[in-house]
Amino acid sequence: MYAVENGAQLPREPDLGAVESSAAMTGAEFQTDANVSRETLTRLEAYAALLCKWNRRINLVSRRSLKDLWRRHMLDSVQLLKFYDTGWHNEAEVPWLDLGSGAGFPGLVLAIAGVRNVHLVESDSRKCAFLREAARITGAEVTVHNDRIEALPPQRAGTISARALAPLPRLLPLAYGHLSSGGQIILLKGQDVDVELTEAAKCWNMSVRRIPSVTDESGSILQLTEISRV
Repeated sequence: MYAVENGAQLPREPDLGAVESSAAMTGAEFQTDANVSRETLTRLEAYAALLCKWNRRINLVSRRSLKDLWRRHMLDSVQLLKFYDTGWHNEAEVPWLDLGSGAGFPGLVLAIAGVRNVHLVESDSRKCAFLREAARITGAEVTVHNDRIEALPPQRAGTISARALAPLPRLLPLAYGHLSSGGQIILLKGQDVDVELTEAAKCWNMSVRRIPSVTDESGSILQLTEISRV
């Protein structure tokens, strides 16, 4: 079973107004909408340049999406900052675990933007090499795990995030074993989210807070808490 709270307002939510325009978002526009510092923007610009360079050799993201990199990837990722509980994560030193990190969205972006103790999980060794190099040039303090999720030792994460990784009924069994008591799972989801929630509810109890994405009018952010097996 699950109960959905739609459009919930959370504390410390930055001003992330979606830009209704066919033009690609610029770094300056991203900085304004995401309310990040100039230093953070500079680090993200270095990350973006490296991504474009490496993407010519290995498939990190679709080439088409790079045309609107700052909206499609950077803003889409940084909107999850609203779910970062600095007191709990920093004082208890519980990790933020990003599953299927790929090119670093959202996990590496969040680490650059200030989330501490981020762990990136990726099974592709080439993508892990990119993540380590991106972390090096941006000074992001992350731990990269070149491993499959199911093979990773339990991480006791306070927050688990994932983006375009797997449908919820498949993702919950993978993530649940890495979640600490009282932890949350934060997912960026598309238009099929209702179907996924209905299917997942057959095996899982959870409280669901659903918030519209600022980058995709058909997308949602799911905050899952109080998770247990049926």
